[in-house]
Amino acid sequence: MKAPVSWLAEYVDLPAEITPRGLADALVRIGMEVEGVESGADALSGPIVVGRVLSFVDESQKNGKTIRWCQVDVGVHNADGEPRGIVCGAHNFAPDDLVVVSLPGAVLPGGFAISARKTYGHVSDGMICSVRELGIGEDHDGILVLPAASAQPGDDPLPLLGLTDAVLDVAVTTDRGYTMSIRGLAREAAAALGVPFRDVTLPLPAPDGGAYDVHVDETDVCRRFSARAVTGLDPAAPSPDWMVTRLRQCGIRSISLAVDVTNYVMLETGQPLHAFDRDRLSGPVGVRRAEAGERLTTLDDVVRTLAAEDVVVTDESGPIALAGVMGGASTEIGATSSAVVLEAATWIPEVVARTVRRHRLPSEAARRFERGVDPEIAGTALERCVRLLVAHGGATPVDGYTVVGEVAPPARIAMDAHRPERTAGMPIPRDAVVSHLDAVGCTVTDDGDVLQVQPPSWRPDLLVPADLVEEVVRLAGYDRLPSVLPAAPAGRGLTGRQRLHRAVSRAAAAAGYTEVLAYPFVAPSVHDAFGLAGDDPRRSAVRLANPLSDDEPELRTSLLPGLLGVVARNLGRGTRDLAVFETGLVFLPRPAGEPPTLPGIAARPSDAEIAALDAVLPDQPRHVAAVLTGNAQPRGWWGPERAADWADAVEFARVVARAARVELGVRATEHAPWHPGRCAELVLDDVTIGHAGELHPRVVAALGLPERTCAVELDLDALAEPGPPAAPEISGYPPVLLDVALVVGDDVAAAALRDTIREAAGPLLESVRPFAVYTDAERLGAGLRSVTFALRFRAPDRTLTVEEATAARDAAVTAAVERHGARLR
Repeated sequence: MKAPVSWLAEYVDLPAEITPRGLADALVRIGMEVEGVESGADALSGPIVVGRVLSFVDESQKNGKTIRWCQVDVGVHNADGEPRGIVCGAHNFAPDDLVVVSLPGAVLPGGFAISARKTYGHVSDGMICSVRELGIGEDHDGILVLPAASAQPGDDPLPLLGLTDAVLDVAVTTDRGYTMSIRGLAREAAAALGVPFRDVTLPLPAPDGGAYDVHVDETDVCRRFSARAVTGLDPAAPSPDWMVTRLRQCGIRSISLAVDVTNYVMLETGQPLHAFDRDRLSGPVGVRRAEAGERLTTLDDVVRTLAAEDVVVTDESGPIALAGVMGGASTEIGATSSAVVLEAATWIPEVVARTVRRHRLPSEAARRFERGVDPEIAGTALERCVRLLVAHGGATPVDGYTVVGEVAPPARIAMDAHRPERTAGMPIPRDAVVSHLDAVGCTVTDDGDVLQVQPPSWRPDLLVPADLVEEVVRLAGYDRLPSVLPAAPAGRGLTGRQRLHRAVSRAAAAAGYTEVLAYPFVAPSVHDAFGLAGDDPRRSAVRLANPLSDDEPELRTSLLPGLLGVVARNLGRGTRDLAVFETGLVFLPRPAGEPPTLPGIAARPSDAEIAALDAVLPDQPRHVAAVLTGNAQPRGWWGPERAADWADAVEFARVVARAARVELGVRATEHAPWHPGRCAELVLDDVTIGHAGELHPRVVAALGLPERTCAVELDLDALAEPGPPAAPEISGYPPVLLDVALVVGDDVAAAALRDTIREAAGPLLESVRPFAVYTDAERLGAGLRSVTFALRFRAPDRTLTVEEATAARDAAVTAAVERHGARLR
């Protein structure tokens, strides 16, 4: 919300010594977010003056363009008393018109410096400016003509154009919709500075239904619908300059008097209004739900297909406006409109917000309705519109005032008078509590130690005592709150599960991986990109009713979509060697059941209510996943680079397992989205807890990733919390080192051979490690390979003999022959 300080000053007595920056600081101190203090003059410098066009000559050029050689009186800035000669390409001015002239030495927005230069056969001693060249609008069809008698040649035009008026740029949070108006911001300024506030007050006619016939079918979404009407409006009447200036300062362009008035009053009061051409209305105006498939052409000339959830304003011809969002083209105010019906309604915020999202149609009106509009300001806003149209458009008010619907006042709140100071941790006297509540518009009744507080109609966010405490504390001053470091309770620390998660993250980071956080939202199309089967449970994702993005409406069932998106973004920014990981929750829906009734906020939910809510929530196990692409080892003096491959993904899983002090089993499998021949199943106690390997080429191509991209994902919740680490047994006796090479079929996994050797060799075997694989069809036979293992034998109580070690090795070889058909090479 942009608010000119001069407009705020009409509703609050600003101290004479306060600066715009000081006003902004005061608002920040009470919790407002002021993003900046702007002035149109900031981008202008040098001599910019008012000039009067004395005469001009139209001259045709060889390129077909006609320029004007103008003589312009710029007062004291005339050269040796003579008017300035200026070349101008526009033709929308006449002799004696007042214009804005940038003289040599001036600098316009965008760093555009003005100098005397020869053009079209003349030396142009300056430039006559358009509104776009001055940075106050987008119109570049002609130059800016000032009102007659508004200034004299040589005067400074910036005050006349409102360019010296400071404008506050305030970021309005969703709970403070009332500050999307001059009225609301002025009230905040008054509270911040401790000065009086003057509200918008006008006498209103009694509602009699005579303005226009209105009926509301959807009273649950339109709480009140008010209407006034005028006739005899001069369609050609211009908007007053002061109104156009203020609209421009607030970021709204001028359209026509009727439209400008509704926008001006919306900015002033916070109540969005809409003007219908009365002559283009057919019968009574109504409010109802749209019929699925109905069409409405909105004011932006887009034909929109309506849904049954939409709420529309109608007449006998059908929908004429999308409720709370935008009007329809069929009843638009045009160049001949002289009879106008003005509408001010109160819509349920949720309905407007969903309509905006559904049609992707944000508007200034919708932004206010989404945050809540004061239902009691509608009559004042309509009366203000009528008076402005009468004063500046020659309109005549139509007798009658239509109001349909009632709005219940906010509920009274009981609050302990001492609660704000207990919450803030600093003294806040009872009188100050009452004063601060009164400053925000509340009516306070003193009832001993308990204050009975009636919130104002424009504060729908004040619902419980905690909301009132926030109002008192922010006006008392957040900057006055004491900083007290809370004492940590003794005897507590991280839980075993938290220690496990931290150990895994640290181990992954120590292994060279970078931790990232991805959004938990995914697009349904990712399941197809991953090549998941139609019955794959990962396709059954939880769909959000109100997603942040319509393109990603589902909660993730795997960490990989988000991680691969991170990789793609980094690749697009020039990074080629990536190793990233994430730990986070995935969301696995439970079988659909009857949704429980949501408990109220008056008391803590019962254990049964909490259990019923938990029963319909999705399972949320914590996973860890990693993605690798590019080189795992760069090129250097130690040798050539080494590309990351499936073995690195498996090693990441082992890093996680070591952090949890468990040992994973690894066996070949097929599982989307991995390559069927390069996918490992990660097993713990004969239970699959994850997969690792190289992604399928089709998945890589669909996501635009480099070839041979590798990934791993496993279930962290499947890993038990590790107990205290056990100290290893250390033998002081030397080991016996033996190697054994076994020839097996290609379908026998090295991990299976290793497990057999470890089991059959007995307790003397300290470690077994595969270190070489050899294939040669001529020497070994087709479909065979040789896997060589390094065996380390050691006895804890004696020096082991070679014979003992050899016997243990032979036992292991015998078991491999029996179980896997191996032969000793």
